[in-house]
Amino acid sequence: MSPANSRAGIERGTRRIPLTDRPASQPLMPSTPFDEYSGDPNFMTSLARGLAVIQAFSTQKRQLTISQVSTKTGFSRAAVRRCLYTLIKLGFAGSDDSHHFFLQPRILALGHSYISSMPLAASAQPVLDHVSHVLHESCSIATLEGLDIIYVARANVTRIMSIDLGVGSRLPAFCTSMGRVLLANLPPAELESFFERVQLTRHTSRTIVTTEKLRQALRLVARNGYSLVDQELEIGLRSMAVPIQNPNGKVVAALNVGAHAQRLSIQELQTKFLPQLRATARELSMLLT
Repeated sequence: MSPANSRAGIERGTRRIPLTDRPASQPLMPSTPFDEYSGDPNFMTSLARGLAVIQAFSTQKRQLTISQVSTKTGFSRAAVRRCLYTLIKLGFAGSDDSHHFFLQPRILALGHSYISSMPLAASAQPVLDHVSHVLHESCSIATLEGLDIIYVARANVTRIMSIDLGVGSRLPAFCTSMGRVLLANLPPAELESFFERVQLTRHTSRTIVTTEKLRQALRLVARNGYSLVDQELEIGLRSMAVPIQNPNGKVVAALNVGAHAQRLSIQELQTKFLPQLRATARELSMLLT
């Protein structure tokens, strides 16, 4: 990119997309997140940077400036500018006239192939719709990815959270019912790795934020075969989850139901909803054969 474009913005057709200017005297932020791969000749740093820039956007931060993306990724503004320029040219991102960038709907194509190729996600929706209709509550299926759960299917009957959840949405695993089911069924070494990396952030006054209490909760989940989380992620949200196993008995996903705490008691979840969830989980497990 020429110096003129760096000062004035990215050209897109006849419209200029403004960029956040950096004073000439300001040093570039070192791009160090991928230093561990610096000796690997097959590692494509530019691709890794582009993917990191995409992941900087979230439900809470749908629009970001170059400076904000730089702060979140640890990349220099120049590197972020080039990534965004490329994403815009390919139709995956856009920009307004106030220095803010955002993802375009075409970005969904990156995850569609994976979701549609998953046997569970591809065939679970009718089953999920049915149990949601029977229970008259929203139900979801999620898998574990790093420190988060990622939604792979959802039947949305009622909106009970402040954020709108859908396929591809992510939530912290440690304080969600599906997350605890998945964590409780991890091999010991993988669970220890999770505890080494996770930050137990308080979301409500009920959130478990100590390692000892979380370990106790996970042992209870493993013993009972289900997880019940009462308003730890958001006040008013009460949820229950059960594991979904593959033919070899390995837990590969979790199924949950979420409801407003004022509408559904813990006892009702355990007596009326848990048997239905377990039956549905068995049906979903059969889809994996």
